[in-house]
Amino acid sequence: MNLPPDLEKIRQEIEGYARDYGLDFYETFFEILDFKQLNEVASFMGFPNRYPHWRFGMEYERLSKSFAYGLHKIYEMVINNDPCYAYLLQCNNYVDQKIVMAHVYGHCDFFKNNFWFSKTNRRMMDEMANHATKVRKYIDKHGYTEVESFIDICLSIDDLIDRHSPFIERHGRKASSVLDNNDDERTVKKIKSKDYMDEYINPEGFLQDQQRRLDEGRMRKRGFPENPEKDVVLFLIENAPLENWQREVFELIREESYYFAPQGQTKIMNEGWATYWHSTIMTRKALRDSELIDYADHHSGTVATQPSRVNPYKLGLELFKDIEDRWNKGKFGKDYEECDSIKEKKNWDKNAGLGREKIFEVRKIYNDVTFIDTFMTEEFCREQKLFAYKFDPEQNAYVISDRDFKKVKQKLLFSLTNFGQPLIYVREANYENRGELYLEHRHEGIDLKIDYAKATLENIQKVWSRPVHLETAVEGRGKLLKFDGEKHSEKNLGP
Repeated sequence: MNLPPDLEKIRQEIEGYARDYGLDFYETFFEILDFKQLNEVASFMGFPNRYPHWRFGMEYERLSKSFAYGLHKIYEMVINNDPCYAYLLQCNNYVDQKIVMAHVYGHCDFFKNNFWFSKTNRRMMDEMANHATKVRKYIDKHGYTEVESFIDICLSIDDLIDRHSPFIERHGRKASSVLDNNDDERTVKKIKSKDYMDEYINPEGFLQDQQRRLDEGRMRKRGFPENPEKDVVLFLIENAPLENWQREVFELIREESYYFAPQGQTKIMNEGWATYWHSTIMTRKALRDSELIDYADHHSGTVATQPSRVNPYKLGLELFKDIEDRWNKGKFGKDYEECDSIKEKKNWDKNAGLGREKIFEVRKIYNDVTFIDTFMTEEFCREQKLFAYKFDPEQNAYVISDRDFKKVKQKLLFSLTNFGQPLIYVREANYENRGELYLEHRHEGIDLKIDYAKATLENIQKVWSRPVHLETAVEGRGKLLKFDGEKHSEKNLGP
């Protein structure tokens, strides 16, 4: 869809400014939608064609009511794709469209150049349409209710993946020497026969069944999996007794989870980078005198903060600005770190002029965890009034629980690690030699919500079809949760 001539002129102007500043992005297409169309696309997470499922309709209803009641308004939406696709709200005025376009080009530059997006599918717009076609095919064959019920199960555990695995080159582990030297245990021996009788004497189905039995026996001997498996979804896809259509649906949902994962890993950086560039382009290049008040009003709304909640636009923007200022003034390196004078460090300015170069480097390499861990300083934390909060039931409100920099930073990092979700691993797939699945919660600062954990065990059990166990810790004591397909049980494991 072509933009109207006036908006196309604005787009060309904003794109020119973005490229002049050194932003590098794929060709970007803008489409204008009314609020109903934009809510529909937003309910599909930005993609115009998704597989049918009730959650998309529920999300559309939520967005529509929220917009109608004046609780929210979607200003922009952009898709990580090559080419990139972005959407403009039809009723926005020109200054809003300028802000959105500048913001979008910031996102597009981040998508293309940030390391954590480097493994994403750049043709995901087409891939999503292919997924929709596959699911509809299975709905026609197996019925809507059966397919939708299985998708419900998949979506309830689709975050149990290893978000770092796309960047790890894994080599197959060498089996033990005993297994290596025992060819009889590794492959099924055929019954000798004439060539023309082979398919009758050694039918393919029989050979596959015997090979599976041998594989299961070898797995029991050496432990299965050999090491804890973080990608629980992949483990279930490869080892659970699924039908072919179920396996393919599970695989496409896993693929979509990996596509969206970098957006969660870089939310603060990505929004901060886009906000930095829309504010830079607007205030230094694109803003007209008559648009100043509207711009200030809308930009201030974007970066507004409230106690107990992190605004990724604000935090990312301010941290990028802080990095730029520090590297422009030379506030880094051994001399600066070893300086003991607070006054001297405050007035430190070596005119290094490396700020812009540094933020482009940061944009390329880091994710939110490493970004915060590396560049959030005590001075920055104090200037931005960042504190740790906890809920006080007596006041029925969140109150400041800590002002100590290290604790504030640690709490923020915990909330970002694995998206603030618990780390779950597959530890054993043949627990007590009964084919039961044993999962382990690695307690690294994130507690399990027991009711959520039990619901998750139920869905994993439906996929595995055998009892499922989950080892966790509650108030410092080990606990083993179990669901056998009918009832839940718990067993204390001690400290």
